[in-house]
Amino acid sequence: MEKFRTALNKALELLAGLSMAVMVILTTYQVIARYIFNSPSTWSEELVGYLFGWSTLFGATIVSGERGHMNIPILVDRMNPGMAFHILWEVVAFLFSATILVFGGFQVSKLAMGQQTSSLGVAVGVFYWVMPICGVVILLYSILNIIGIANGTISLEVADEASEAIAKVEAEKAAANEKKEG
Repeated sequence: MEKFRTALNKALELLAGLSMAVMVILTTYQVIARYIFNSPSTWSEELVGYLFGWSTLFGATIVSGERGHMNIPILVDRMNPGMAFHILWEVVAFLFSATILVFGGFQVSKLAMGQQTSSLGVAVGVFYWVMPICGVVILLYSILNIIGIANGTISLEVADEASEAIAKVEAEKAAANEKKEG
């Protein structure tokens, strides 16, 4: 299962990086076309807008796979949640993805297939397909996360990175002071 997760991560990272790179190239082209050639490009501006949405959804999907959801560590630390709590929230993420991203995204894509983009001349629904695609991947990640939590391969410890970093710096300072004194 780890190989499958790694393959999904790499594919999403490639797609997110590629969409960001194309956005940078197209935005540079827009600036050059507008200010140097005095001929603004409408198609590239429209495509950059859609690519921004794609890269955002790809990024959110990557975060979901890494279990990097936003939380408030002080509340999580005080609650000391167990396995059932973490599984419950993975089920909530699964249901959200199934209803909003997969079902809703499919419905929106289907409805928008009759509309054409103004500059590109492509069906708007084509650009909305990223929603159900990312939704299905989040469903897969949720299943993998639930299995990992249940069998113990996913740690439930909340890493307090700030405290760890401070402790490391203090230890390095103490070691440096000992060296100076010794």
